[in-house]
Amino acid sequence: MKHLILDYLKATAARFPDRCAFADETDAVTFAGLVTRAKAVGSALASLVPPRSCVGFYMDKGVAAVCGFMGAVYAGCAYSQLNLRHPAVRIAAILDTLACPVVVTDREHAQALAPMAGGRTILLIEDMLAGDIDDAKLASVRRSMIDTDPLYVNFTSGSTGTPKGVAVCHRSVIDFITCFTEIFHIDENDVLANQAPFDFDVSVKDIYSGIFTGACVQIVPTAYFTQPVKLMDFLCDRGTTVMVWAVSALCFITTMNVLDYRVPDKLRAILFSGEVMPIKHLHKLQKYLPDVMYVNLYGPTEITCNCTYYIVDRPFDVGDTLPIGVPFPNERVILLTEDNREAGPGEVGELCVAGTALALGYLRDPQKTAAAFTQNPLNPALPELIYRTGDLVRMTETGEMVYVSRKDFQIKHMGHRIELGEIETAITAVPGVSRCCCVYLHDKGKILAFTCGEADKTEIAAALRETLPAYMIPNIFMNVDAMPLTKNGKIDRAALMELYNAKKKEARRG
Repeated sequence: MKHLILDYLKATAARFPDRCAFADETDAVTFAGLVTRAKAVGSALASLVPPRSCVGFYMDKGVAAVCGFMGAVYAGCAYSQLNLRHPAVRIAAILDTLACPVVVTDREHAQALAPMAGGRTILLIEDMLAGDIDDAKLASVRRSMIDTDPLYVNFTSGSTGTPKGVAVCHRSVIDFITCFTEIFHIDENDVLANQAPFDFDVSVKDIYSGIFTGACVQIVPTAYFTQPVKLMDFLCDRGTTVMVWAVSALCFITTMNVLDYRVPDKLRAILFSGEVMPIKHLHKLQKYLPDVMYVNLYGPTEITCNCTYYIVDRPFDVGDTLPIGVPFPNERVILLTEDNREAGPGEVGELCVAGTALALGYLRDPQKTAAAFTQNPLNPALPELIYRTGDLVRMTETGEMVYVSRKDFQIKHMGHRIELGEIETAITAVPGVSRCCCVYLHDKGKILAFTCGEADKTEIAAALRETLPAYMIPNIFMNVDAMPLTKNGKIDRAALMELYNAKKKEARRG
C-alpha cells in the first residue's frame, strides 16, 4: 500500500533510476539521485528536529530545493518555501508560524537570511547534500509516519495582514495527483515546464506529477519571464510537452507576441489557473498551437491545488467566460446560497468543497481554520467538513460551472447588486484592451477600472454602452502599462490602488 509521498518516489526511482527527474538552468538529477540526495538532507534534519516539524527553505527554486523538500519529508517533516522577494517582516512572521528551530538556505542567500532568522539555526543545503545517510534513523522516522501528516505549508495573504499557512497532508496530494495525472494522461514520456514559484501551489502539480509518473520536470528560471526569447528557447530546447501555468504567465507570452519567434512543437497540453483566462489571449495561443489540449483549472490552495477542470472542447467568442467545468473525482463541490440552500441551475452560490483533498487547515490558527472549514449545512446526520472558497459560481443548464466573481467583489452600486467580474469580462472584450481589473471605491460610490492596452476611456465606455446597463459602466478609468501581480500571479489590487492614489496626489499638486 502506498500511503506516503515517499512510497511513490521510491517506486518511480525503481522503475526509472537513470531518468532525469528535475533539471534547472545549471543542474539536473535522476530519480535515483533524487532519492540519494534527499536521504542525505533527511538524515541531517532528522537529528535536529522532531517529526511533523515544518521546515522553511530560503532559496531559489531549482533542483537543490526539490532535493531539500524531499529531504524534509524523509525526516518526517513538512516543507515550506520562503519567497526571496518578500520583505523581511513577512519572512520573520512566516518563520514564527512555522516555529521550527532550523531554517535551510544556500550559501548565496545565507547572509540575507541571517537578520530574519530570529536566532534559528541556519543550515546550508550544500553541506546537507554532501552529508552521510543514516538509513536506520530514516527507517525509524518512516515507521511513525501516516498519510495525514503534513507534507507542505504554503502561505497565502491574510485579511489581517498576517500570512496564513495552509497545511496540506500526504493523503490529499496522493488523492489529487493520482486523478490529475490520469485525466490528463501525464506519464514518463512527458516533459513539464515548471513556471510557478515553489511557494505557489501550481508548482505542486509539476513536482508531484513528475514524482508519480517518471515525467521530467524542467524548472524554468524566473528571470526568463522578463526575457521572452530566452523563455521560448528554453521551452523548445528542453522538449516541453506539458505546461501547467498561471494565466498571467501565458498572457505574457501572448502579449509579447513571442510565438512569432518560436513555437514549442512538442507541446501537447496547456493547463492554466489562477485567474479567468481572457478569451482573446486563448485565441492567440490556439492560433499558433491549434492541436494542443487546453484545460481551465480552478481551485484554491486550501483544497490541494484544484477541485474542478474544463477541457476546452468548443470555440468561444471574445467576451465569453470559460467554464470552470466539473469536479475532479473524489471531490464534492456544492454551491451554497446565502441562506445555506443548494443553488439550482442558473443560480449563483458560493462554491464549497468536501473530500480528501481538503487541507488540514491553517497552521497555528484554529480560529481562521474554524471559520473557513465548516460543517456542511446540507448534512445534518454526520460530521462533514467543507471549505468555503468565497468564490461565487453559477451552474449552467448543461451542468457546467462558470466562475462569476469573488464574494467580496460583489458590490451594491446605485441600488443594484453587481459582480465586478462581469464588468471586467466586458471591458477585456473591447478591442485595444489586453487586461482589466475593477475596484469599487466604497467611500465615493464609484467603480474604478484599470486597463492595459491602447484603447482610451472614451472608446471603452462607448463599447460598454452596447453590452452593459449604464449603472455598470465604470465611473473612472485609469490606463496602466502592465498589471502588477501578487506572488501567486494574480492581479495585485492593492498595488493598483497605490498607483491610483499616487496619480491623484500628483494631479492635486499640479
